[in-house]
Amino acid sequence: MPAKSRFTRLDAFTKTVEDARVRTTSGGIVTITSLIILFYLVWGEWADYRRVVVHPELVVDKGRGEKMEIHLNISFPRMPCELLTLDVMDVSGEQQVGVMHGVNKVRLAPVSQGGHVIEVKALDLHEESAAHLDPSYCGSCYGPPALPTASKPGCCNTCEEVREAYAAVSWAFGRGEGVEQCEREGYGKRLDEQRNEGCRIEGGIRVNKVVGNFHIAPGRSFSNNNMHVHDLENYFNSPAEVPHTFTHEIHGLRFGPELPERVTRQAIAAGTPWTNHHSNPLDGTAQTTDDAQFNFMYFIKVVSTAYLPLGWEPKLRARDATPDPVSIGAYGHADDGRIETHQFSVTSHKRSLMGGDDAQDGHKERLHARGGIPGVFFSYDISPMKVINREARTKSFTGFLTGVAAVIGGTLTVAAAVDRGLYEGSIRVKKLHQR
Repeated sequence: MPAKSRFTRLDAFTKTVEDARVRTTSGGIVTITSLIILFYLVWGEWADYRRVVVHPELVVDKGRGEKMEIHLNISFPRMPCELLTLDVMDVSGEQQVGVMHGVNKVRLAPVSQGGHVIEVKALDLHEESAAHLDPSYCGSCYGPPALPTASKPGCCNTCEEVREAYAAVSWAFGRGEGVEQCEREGYGKRLDEQRNEGCRIEGGIRVNKVVGNFHIAPGRSFSNNNMHVHDLENYFNSPAEVPHTFTHEIHGLRFGPELPERVTRQAIAAGTPWTNHHSNPLDGTAQTTDDAQFNFMYFIKVVSTAYLPLGWEPKLRARDATPDPVSIGAYGHADDGRIETHQFSVTSHKRSLMGGDDAQDGHKERLHARGGIPGVFFSYDISPMKVINREARTKSFTGFLTGVAAVIGGTLTVAAAVDRGLYEGSIRVKKLHQR
């Protein structure tokens, strides 16, 4: 038997001759309708294949020796910038020095004058210099010894250096009356000019990723009998028309970089609860008080969160997403597209330093201890867990081809059955009319 005859027996798609085919109007309508449905369903398969979703995973955070950036934007309408101090402390309670930061102090006009911006000044502990003085000049420190960090060994040539020397020995400084350096630089006059102003602290700081806290309080900070305290003399002895208080508004507070706007829009459209609004619960928080002896505390639980873009694959590289020398704001963005950031939850607490209960807030049973430092305190703890948000397609390319094949086969099969039914029905109707 010829080879052609063997394959002819295996043909599952039998053909009809052209003369035996019948074309009908109903068949043409069914064909056009089935093609429209077919294109619509194939387009749906393509759109489903192109759709990107975010799959969250929860794993143990095994990172070690990592850094973390804290970005803050907080306004204090009744506190002048000259009095505000930002301190960062680690888990041991020791003040962190040499912290990389990009923090600005923004002087604000009084609220009665609209609260507009007066001046923006970078926060720099050693900004003042004495380059204009005689090279042989050696200013007195007025009691305490000069610090090793002084611009000239054994001397205090600026008001800032005198204040630091006083803080090092836990002495209150006041307005600097009788201190030559402060009178020359106009420290007391500058302090009086800002008494009725407000201040906004904005920028970012990079800290070790360990349990710690940062706080904004009045006056120079120093250690006294292993306790962290502040020089509060200028805060309480204020001739200002409106007493200084720590009424504040948190415009923004986040740990790590923000997600790209494209990602947040996609998450909102997909109904995913991972957006910058939900990850920064303190944004827009405002607290008010008329009591100068009052502090606010925020207890924060930080959860490491990684965002892995579509097609990301792990590579052999350093653990940190970016090297440490990068500028503030760039840390956490890797060159392979992934973003290492953090989410956090928070609980807040406020109390008067004079002690007492919370009867005004409806909690008579809650008693507060007496004492403390006025200010705004943020204590953060690092969760041992990590959330990984991984971009992925809803189906593979093979699944897309399988879906297209199923759509084509199913549509044509149903269309053939409908056409056959219409054709058989029309034949029977004609036979009934002929009888």
